[in-house]
Amino acid sequence: MRAVQLTAVNRLTLASVASPKIGKGEVLVNLRAAALNHRDHWIKQGQYAGLKFPCIPGSDGSGVVTFVDPAADAGWKGREVVINPSFDWGTSERSQGPSFSILGLPRDGTLAEQIAVPATQISAKPAHLSFAEAAALPLAGLTAYRALFSRAHLEAGDRVLITGVGGGVALFALQYSVAIGAQVWVTSSSRDKIARAVALGARGGFDYTASDWIKLAAAGQGGFDVIVDSAGGEGFESLIDLVAPGGRIVFCGATQGNPKLLPMRKIFWRQASLLGTTMGSPRDWSQMLEFVARHQLKPIVSEIFPLDRAAEAFALMERNDQFGKIVVAIAS
Repeated sequence: MRAVQLTAVNRLTLASVASPKIGKGEVLVNLRAAALNHRDHWIKQGQYAGLKFPCIPGSDGSGVVTFVDPAADAGWKGREVVINPSFDWGTSERSQGPSFSILGLPRDGTLAEQIAVPATQISAKPAHLSFAEAAALPLAGLTAYRALFSRAHLEAGDRVLITGVGGGVALFALQYSVAIGAQVWVTSSSRDKIARAVALGARGGFDYTASDWIKLAAAGQGGFDVIVDSAGGEGFESLIDLVAPGGRIVFCGATQGNPKLLPMRKIFWRQASLLGTTMGSPRDWSQMLEFVARHQLKPIVSEIFPLDRAAEAFALMERNDQFGKIVVAIAS
């Protein structure tokens, strides 16, 4: 089969590789679409733990089941499915267990024509989604769902601030929040991205490169019940000035590094909660799929590339020019 392989740091190639071996209880999926995440970019750059070469990156995928191991449910054969990339979560809803991993490293991922995964990791593709839209959903959609509902306990009417709109998690957080009737604002360095977020239901946005954006946000909105962040860095400290009394800041990444200082007095005086989160449990996954189907939500797809142009898809992510998910279409 054809697959995108990383053979060394920053060395991406389209290769002919052996079809995957199917283990006990597993299914073979002929992939129709995959999607990129920043995780794939960091793996390509050699900035991720547990690197191995060669490897096939990709956590997100959708396709058709073409073979089912006898130990799995034969009813999956021929069905259109989406893959849950959160492997071996464990038994606790509070956090992932020690065996937890994410599809795409160390296990070969979805940027290939075929993939073998445990039958427990597949679900029926939401009927209202195309293969490309379904492939855009898993990692970012699951992360955003757990962040908002399992961790921050978002409710209708809450005031929400989502930082760095344009990326997958931020856009799903926007769509989910709007769907339940929360009031949402966003941040971005791009006026165009803020305008597009408003078209999706945001009340407004702030340019985080402006020196006075924190002052404007605090004065105009009166504090946010939930703040969703994946950047971290020095800007994280400023978010504490924007959280309402009893509010929750939920964060799922640190692309800008660790904050140098946390203003402890502000945090305890405001009764604020800082909530770390990553990916999601099987329960989060099933609830997320039900939520997406009930609200007929469609992931925002920024651009679609064929498999033989996967390097261009990675380049777009590295430029951070996308608004939504970057999808790789795989021929049937």
